[in-house]
Amino acid sequence: MDQDRLKRMAAEAALDYVPRGEVIGVGTGSTVNHFIDLLAERRIDVAGAVSSSEASTARLRRHGIEVLDLNDVGDLPVYVDGADEATRHLHLTKGGGGALTREKIVAAASRTFVCIVDESKLADRLGRFPLPVEVIPMARSLVARRLAARGGRPVWRQGFVTDNGNVILDVHDLEILEPARLESELNDIPGVVTNGLFALRPADVLLVARADGVQTLRL
Repeated sequence: MDQDRLKRMAAEAALDYVPRGEVIGVGTGSTVNHFIDLLAERRIDVAGAVSSSEASTARLRRHGIEVLDLNDVGDLPVYVDGADEATRHLHLTKGGGGALTREKIVAAASRTFVCIVDESKLADRLGRFPLPVEVIPMARSLVARRLAARGGRPVWRQGFVTDNGNVILDVHDLEILEPARLESELNDIPGVVTNGLFALRPADVLLVARADGVQTLRL
């Protein structure tokens, strides 16, 4: 089945988790774009959305969905986002689109994190997809050396600046055996804003679209 169709199937399944009349968290990426479009097409009654990126904000507003500041709404009932890689333990790698920091903030503020992916994103262990690390620009070289000392191969995502004004190092060849521990340790490197591991706060529900339907995974 066409991968874009699978993404739409996963996004459609996430509509069942959207509480009517409330403000929800909305992530970033191609699968989330389907989710945003479906919110508008199905006329799902939401009070507004907290967005994790400028790109999603623009798409929500084009559909007439109000975008609110997280500081003004407090905790959210649900956050819907995609992932670059996911395991059956609901650990994720995110940040291929560069919005990892805001995604992590909105996920932390949400009671339920619903992750939507197609089956190509499911992995037995994280590490196939390079791990994005958001870094304050002046610390790029320092952080790269620290990452290399851990056995990773950091590659500067040149020409890309995050919505927060920072840079991204994509780390290849990392052995990710303990995702939560590694997430914490990498965040302790001076100059790192955050990294793309979502293990300390994993997804609560993982919706995996396959040719024969959408599989729901929970812990």
